[in-house]
Amino acid sequence: MKVLFLNGPNLNLLGQREPEIYGSMKLSDIEDMVREHGERHDVEVVFHQSNHEGELVTQVQQSAGDYDYVILNAAAYTHTSIALKDAIVGAGVKAIEIHLTNIHARESYRQTSIIAQACIGSINGFGAGSYILGLEAAILHNKAND
Repeated sequence: MKVLFLNGPNLNLLGQREPEIYGSMKLSDIEDMVREHGERHDVEVVFHQSNHEGELVTQVQQSAGDYDYVILNAAAYTHTSIALKDAIVGAGVKAIEIHLTNIHARESYRQTSIIAQACIGSINGFGAGSYILGLEAAILHNKAND
């Protein structure tokens, strides 16, 4: 199985940006943790981060056929990007939405996810563990649909 993790804007600042909200781990630390977990389950994991909505849309479109799942932390684009939602639907990819924080317990403008409608499911609020849980969700979904 092959999984693409896509990370949206400002996630490159993890570890320095509001650690009281997002934690002290850097994105590279999370990637290492997820890669190790993937190796234990014979899953190839690839990561990409961009601060640009169009680049994320292109990555989603290009993932079709190359990856079994896209696990997407769209960050602020979660709440604004119809383009990302349309890319998931249009490309026909199996996507799982993840977030470090519980978006439903945050500011009102962060409580709505536009991309959720196009995703298999959503995981949020478990810090860096949301990434592991996202990978586990893909593994379980893949087994259930084999």
